[in-house]
Amino acid sequence: NHNLAQHIADASWSSFVSMLEYKAEWCGKTVLRIGQFEPSTKICNVCGHYKNDMILAVREWECPECNSIHDRDINAAINIKKFALDKQNLIGI
Repeated sequence: NHNLAQHIADASWSSFVSMLEYKAEWCGKTVLRIGQFEPSTKICNVCGHYKNDMILAVREWECPECNSIHDRDINAAINIKKFALDKQNLIGI
């Protein structure tokens, strides 16, 4: 049953996040979160241009504004870090 499998996956992820937050607090660290639907792969981490017309199969792209070439996964990782730090008011974008 697909619905049951989805609920199990959601519960497992929730348990993992709870354990991660507990361990982080125990070690004096902080877990930062971002929204699930942040467009982290479609925003240029250099100039902030949003490339709306990108399909999932595109793994590398060039920003039309600043001509930076991005690996989609690395670009997303940089943007996720920026989003999380900005939401905690640790940096200003």
